[in-house]
Amino acid sequence: MRKQFKNTIVDLARHDDSIVVVLGDVSVYLFNDFREKYPDRFFNMGICENTLISVAAGLSSQGFSPFVHTIAPFVTERSLEQIKLDLAYNRFGANIASCGATFDYAWDGATHHCYTDLAILRLIPELEVVQPGSCHELDILLRSQYNNGRPTYFRLSDHPHTVPLDEVAFGKGVLLRDAGAPVTVMTAGPLLGNVMEACAGLKVNIVYFHTLKPIDRELIERFRETKIVVFHDAFGLYEAVQELPDLCVSYHGLPDMFCSFYGTLHDIRKKIGLDPDAIRETVKLKLEQCR
Repeated sequence: MRKQFKNTIVDLARHDDSIVVVLGDVSVYLFNDFREKYPDRFFNMGICENTLISVAAGLSSQGFSPFVHTIAPFVTERSLEQIKLDLAYNRFGANIASCGATFDYAWDGATHHCYTDLAILRLIPELEVVQPGSCHELDILLRSQYNNGRPTYFRLSDHPHTVPLDEVAFGKGVLLRDAGAPVTVMTAGPLLGNVMEACAGLKVNIVYFHTLKPIDRELIERFRETKIVVFHDAFGLYEAVQELPDLCVSYHGLPDMFCSFYGTLHDIRKKIGLDPDAIRETVKLKLEQCR
């Protein structure tokens, strides 16, 4: 996804000289061609994430469209106050694009794990929260939102799904399957690949979200009379769905514990029950409960 992120920005910058890239010593070499073409619009600020956000706010105040980019927990959890006050409170439009979603950096331990960012940032007024699951989604959503005058968070992953989506539009969920079933599976981001594999051959409805704020309430309402189970490798989607009153909704995702084991993203997903086999067993159990 990072390569797509760079390619989209380089393409947009050809026609929009307001675009500025602000890096936190991450993906610097990836952006070499941007730096060579637009040296006065490229800033590697180093490992000082709070400053990245404040600089972006200042650039936005002067009419620029900044893109801030570094590792997820550092630019969100560590920089929450700057995002809240420098950007959102002042209504400065800027784009925060993180990498290292959830357990992408599984081997680096708790300092590099990030699963609260989506839920936390959803609470900040007027801040848009986007979790694209594929390069295709990222390209479309970047182009539609980058200069809309509002702060927007894009959560990038190094492990995108490969599920083809016919329509991608900001703020709209994607109905992948309406089977008239009593159980509706809802998910977001790259985990969609595991969910689709898990639900193959099962009579369940499947709904996918790439935008967590604003959430597509109309699509959720469509399945109000079903049992909804949210599969998500982060916090944020379940909380967004729960905001609609009187739904029967449950969450299958992260346990209330720190991840203290190591390995790859796929190892961690299997450990916490978000691999295709574990997801499938959970869905089958939900179906059994509806008989």
